Amino acid sequence: MNWLLLVIAGLFEVGFASCLGKAKQSEGTEAMWWLVGFIVCLSISMALLYKAVQTLPVGTAYAVWTGIGAAGTVIVGVTLFKEPADGWRIFFLSTLIMSIVGLKVLAK
Repeated sequence: MNWLLLVIAGLFEVGFASCLGKAKQSEGTEAMWWLVGFIVCLSISMALLYKAVQTLPVGTAYAVWTGIGAAGTVIVGVTLFKEPADGWRIFFLSTLIMSIVGLKVLAK
C-alpha cells in the first residue's frame, strides 16, 4: 500500500512542477490559480511521501519519489510545454525510469 502512496506522491510532484510552469506562462489571476494548484499539489505530495516513509526505507522512497517527479515532469514538459525531445534526452529519461524500477525491485 505504501508503494502506491509513494507513486501517487510522485505524480503530485509532477503536478506541482507543472503548475509552476503554467504559472510562469500566465499573468494576473490565472497565474495566482496555478500557484494555488502548486501549493495544493505540493501539500498532498509531501503528506503522501511522509506516510510512505513510515514503512519504506527513506533513501529508497525519496529516490523513487524524486525519480517519478523528474521523469514525469520531463514527459509533461515535452508534451505540454513543447520542450525538445531529442535522442539523448529520451535516453537519459529511460535510464532514470529503469533506475526507479530497479530501486523498487531491490527494496526490502
